[in-house]
Amino acid sequence: MPHYDYRCDACEHQFEAFQSIKAAPLRDCPRCGRSRLRRLISPGAGLLFRGSGFHATDYRAGAPPADSGADGCTPGGCARPECPKT
Repeated sequence: MPHYDYRCDACEHQFEAFQSIKAAPLRDCPRCGRSRLRRLISPGAGLLFRGSGFHATDYRAGAPPADSGADGCTPGGCARPECPKT
């Protein structure tokens, strides 16, 4: 559920509210009670991953592939006749 930042134009109270995307913006200030709230534009938190997982190693099956050099050859050689490793 997204969070929105609000500020009251009457008393300058600033707070954060968790609301559904479909919910209407809040109108009444929780501190002074006036209907002078303004929803602020904030950069947001981006995408947060919490807990274990979300790493490249979590999805790797078996041993990692053999390291290939800059020429595309593997330590075991390759099919190219000009390969120095064959």
